[in-house]
Amino acid sequence: MMKSRFLRKLRWIGLVGIIALVVVFNSGEKVSASLTTTPMQVAQANEAKHYTELEFPSLREVQFPEYERYQLDNGMVVYLIEDHELPLVSGTAIIRTGSRLESGDQVGLASITGKLMRTGGTQTHSPDELNELLEQKAAVVETSISDSSGNASFESLSGDLEEVFSLFADVLRTPAFSPEKLALVKQQTVGGIARRNDNPGDIASREFNKLLYGDDSPYARTVEYDTLENISRTNVVNFYQRYFHPQNMILGIVGDFEPSQMKSLIESAFGDWRSPSAVASIQPPPASQQQTGTIFFVDQPQLTQSNILLGHLGGQFDSPDYPALSLLNGVMNGFGGRLFNEVRSRQGLAYSVYGYWSARYDYPGVFIAGGQTRSDATVPFIEAILGEVEKLRTNPVTTEELAYAKQSILNSFVFNFQNPGQILSRLMRYEYYGYPADFIFQYQQGIKDVTVEDVQRVAQQYLKPENIVTLVVGSSNQIEPPLSNLGAVKTVDVSIPTSKNS
Repeated sequence: MMKSRFLRKLRWIGLVGIIALVVVFNSGEKVSASLTTTPMQVAQANEAKHYTELEFPSLREVQFPEYERYQLDNGMVVYLIEDHELPLVSGTAIIRTGSRLESGDQVGLASITGKLMRTGGTQTHSPDELNELLEQKAAVVETSISDSSGNASFESLSGDLEEVFSLFADVLRTPAFSPEKLALVKQQTVGGIARRNDNPGDIASREFNKLLYGDDSPYARTVEYDTLENISRTNVVNFYQRYFHPQNMILGIVGDFEPSQMKSLIESAFGDWRSPSAVASIQPPPASQQQTGTIFFVDQPQLTQSNILLGHLGGQFDSPDYPALSLLNGVMNGFGGRLFNEVRSRQGLAYSVYGYWSARYDYPGVFIAGGQTRSDATVPFIEAILGEVEKLRTNPVTTEELAYAKQSILNSFVFNFQNPGQILSRLMRYEYYGYPADFIFQYQQGIKDVTVEDVQRVAQQYLKPENIVTLVVGSSNQIEPPLSNLGAVKTVDVSIPTSKNS
């Protein structure tokens, strides 16, 4: 023990000495430089410029790297992008499925299936064996199912690609759905249900979706104790078998690989996999707004501030008006946006405030605005948001506002393409939802073409104050003036239903 402490002390002394030498060396450089610098140069260097005088080089044009798209005989679509910067390979599979396709009496089935594919082991490797094999390779294999898609992914050192890719294919093709792991996942889900009212922000988001889409909508419903009890291993297996087959799958690989070897691995792992003789066409469930023009309240007496959401149903990315709506977002949202300047900075009603048109790929998204504020500012906050929405509809944006919004969007565009993995993900997503591969560039050009008149038109056409639903999660004892000053208020019950079998 004493020897260990002594060695650590020596290492620290050595490190301090090195740092001291570096500081002295750098200081010497600075002194030397200062001796050759004239007073005029120092004054010029210290003279601060106004931000409007700063000049920046033009951003580079965004370009997709070379990629290959091909299709296996069984219908599986494959994308390949080489990237030899690091000795790593990663891959993602998107599967045409989603929780929106599960039945209403088995809400939670898709999510459980997605988790259990990985945690439940495979027909050749138990859960513990699979974990150990991946840990030995410092590799990762993950699976999940969201509301509109299934996802499986892997990450591996390029030297371990063959073994890790084999395990990845094993998880996708032959999951064992261990009964013991199913019980564990369901137990974890029970814990999540019990804790779902712990966070007021989570309450607001969950209940707002229910108000817009409806309690029973596939886009808003939540897992309950009873729907969880209805889920058996047989249900999990049937859900997997219905959707997980090659004709429903897009596979993308990016990284340090040799293309012919990668194609051989893919063919060996998936080439003999066959889809059912009849593959049903998957259509997204429809969505429509259920509540309009009403104020809803969730009473949480322990809170000292209110979580507030306002909005109505919106649209999709493929709308020809989406570029103009995106610029409307830029005028309304973020630092320098109208909501920030008026509600936060001028009126001081909230630290955080936002508002944006949140589109979806294949079903209507939402227009949503909101934030958090102290309880006694709840009513003024809502009035301020509604006031700014009305101004957007009735007062044209200025050319300066539009130019700033365009610049912000176009300048941030490059950050969507920082690495080949981001580009691969975008290509796969567009194919999955039936969008053209150059959709992002169409959007970019659309942003450039939008005029002040376009923004004014979409604001009047798409922002509908009469449809706005308002939800407040806060304390009725502390909200003053009361919400009733704004109109009739309906209370939302967020108590968690008990199991019928309890």
